[in-house]
Amino acid sequence: MVLSGEVDPGLSMSHILTLELGTFQGGQIRGHVTLRCCVILCENRILSKRPTNLHMGNVGKQESRMTTAHRGSNRLIPILTCSRSAGIQILALLLVLVIVSYASAQSNQRPRSERHLDPSGFPWPNGAEMALSLTFDDGRSSQVTDGVPVLDSFNVKVTFYAQPENILEELELWQKAVASGHEFGNHTIGHPCTGNFAWVRYDDVALESYDIGRMRAEVLQANDEIEELLGVRPVSFAYPCGQTYVGSGTNTESYVPLIAELFQTGRRWLDETSNAPDHFDPAQVMAMRMDGEDFSTIRRLIERTKRNGNWLVLAGHGVGDSNRWGTDLGMLRELLAYVQEPDNGVWIAPVSEVASFIAKEPAIRK
Repeated sequence: MVLSGEVDPGLSMSHILTLELGTFQGGQIRGHVTLRCCVILCENRILSKRPTNLHMGNVGKQESRMTTAHRGSNRLIPILTCSRSAGIQILALLLVLVIVSYASAQSNQRPRSERHLDPSGFPWPNGAEMALSLTFDDGRSSQVTDGVPVLDSFNVKVTFYAQPENILEELELWQKAVASGHEFGNHTIGHPCTGNFAWVRYDDVALESYDIGRMRAEVLQANDEIEELLGVRPVSFAYPCGQTYVGSGTNTESYVPLIAELFQTGRRWLDETSNAPDHFDPAQVMAMRMDGEDFSTIRRLIERTKRNGNWLVLAGHGVGDSNRWGTDLGMLRELLAYVQEPDNGVWIAPVSEVASFIAKEPAIRK
């Protein structure tokens, strides 16, 4: 809210206050209404000749305080000027205070990141308010030994991303998981990440030492090996460590275009928001952490996603105990029970299924 005032320097304390209310849109004040009230003292003196931020206080000689002034794209803006008379001084002050209180309450009742969120109106299946995809990285054994049985008990299908060598230990279980409808995606051959991790330097898979040619060769090799082991060729990819570059300095390149060429989707990690159906980049699908979180935290993410009508992608690693690299099995059961209830308005499906559904929507294709 912006409060400003002007006075004729020839006027004194018994002045009329002209109060104009309107909304600020596109650099202009629209739909304003004028009310004639009385003058308000600012820091025990009449408003200066030039427009200024207004200090709110009691009429008379009591100390005033400054109201925070700011301007938004669609905010209520009082513009104050002064002329003669003093009949309804108290009423004017109360009116301004009510306006300030209302605007402050509207602005602060929710965190800044959640203000002005309007549902997209995207037509998710079965009248759902949002889409949800659960994803798990690296092909860890606990995913298929502990996670898949729970997922199957709720008839929920998810997306797994792994390096081929990681699935060899439980290959038969992985084959059954894929046969039952779970999606299996590409997570490269060697899991390259920034060389700032010591283990990355030890394995010689630092992204800083890669170029696009090496990345292409390793991604295609992973596709070939996954197809040989599981009988499916991945259409989904997850960036190891959520990092999307190769090289360093002036030789740094994004390998997002490569993933866009080879896959339907590329999933990121450790993002801060969900995916808007009419705006997201399939080669950079936003994903938020699931490891170490309790159900109340995940539910808040879901409720926020519903307000936008978006697609929430959650990413985890191990399944069992809750820790930095593990999704709690109890939380997973709570989450699956919640999304299975139709009244909760959540459509849950693997990444490729949601991406395909969005791509087929006529409004999105335009």
